[in-house]
Amino acid sequence: MTKSVSPADSLLSISAVERDTGLSKDVLRKWEARYGFPVPSRDENGERVYPGAQVDRLRLVKRLLDSGLRPSGVVGQPPEVLSDLLERHLPKSGAGRADDFEVTFLDGLRRHDTPVLRQGLNRLILREGVSRFIQQRASRLIATVGEAWARGELEIYEEHLFSELMQSLLGGLIDDLNDERGAPRLLLTTLPDEPHGLGLLMAAALAALEGAYCLTLGTQTPVLEIRNATQARLIDAVALSFSGIYPARKILPALEEVRQGLPPSAELWVGGAGTGRLSRVPEGVYVLSGLGDVVDAIADWRTRQSPQGGHVGGSHA
Repeated sequence: MTKSVSPADSLLSISAVERDTGLSKDVLRKWEARYGFPVPSRDENGERVYPGAQVDRLRLVKRLLDSGLRPSGVVGQPPEVLSDLLERHLPKSGAGRADDFEVTFLDGLRRHDTPVLRQGLNRLILREGVSRFIQQRASRLIATVGEAWARGELEIYEEHLFSELMQSLLGGLIDDLNDERGAPRLLLTTLPDEPHGLGLLMAAALAALEGAYCLTLGTQTPVLEIRNATQARLIDAVALSFSGIYPARKILPALEEVRQGLPPSAELWVGGAGTGRLSRVPEGVYVLSGLGDVVDAIADWRTRQSPQGGHVGGSHA
């Protein structure tokens, strides 16, 4: 059911809500029908528009889903319940209490001091190394920024600034480490309706550090394009990521569709919070439960290709 629109209300279009929260238009419409939330109004053209208070609630929902909770347990909950879940759940799976670097970084983010933020991240990488930075520091920082954003301590454009910084940083690391001769040859992306790509970039940087070749296609790549790129670039394994907001009922059919379209010699690796909701794992699909599994997956692939454990080239050669 929709409400009448007051001219004095501060309302966001569905496109603006999608951009600001990372929740797709399709997800917002489905939640409206299934859970009775959000409850949009209609503008003079009959298009959905959303009050700021509902967008704030959607922010909390988004953070909780990213942490692994299911939509059925959070979407219809009132703000006070969502806040309680945020307090109780995120410290167990996210960053917990921010350390000195994270506090300083958040302060720089609020001041929009991009050069200082970039310099701080680069120094951290040099001091701690790429692997530790990605698996520990970057993961904590993403959780810390996300929690600050969900609690209203950061504006959405400041969270976007952080995402752009991380994408640029990780992209640079991948470019520096990537080797066309590396093996396995990995293609990393997400399927349509999955806009979250930071985790994939982190995985790609770790894989490149291990000597793999990584072809990153960004997010929301159609299945046909994944198949075509796999064949054209002689890819050994396709890596997909599913976040907590990806519809659970779609994951298994999507994996089966991708698997059927790939050459028999190309493996399919999947990760992300959404994979924890898989009812079963299709044949020929390898589930990575965390970033650390990327290193193991590469080692296992090399073992499968060469029983002696030797470093081998692309399996399509």
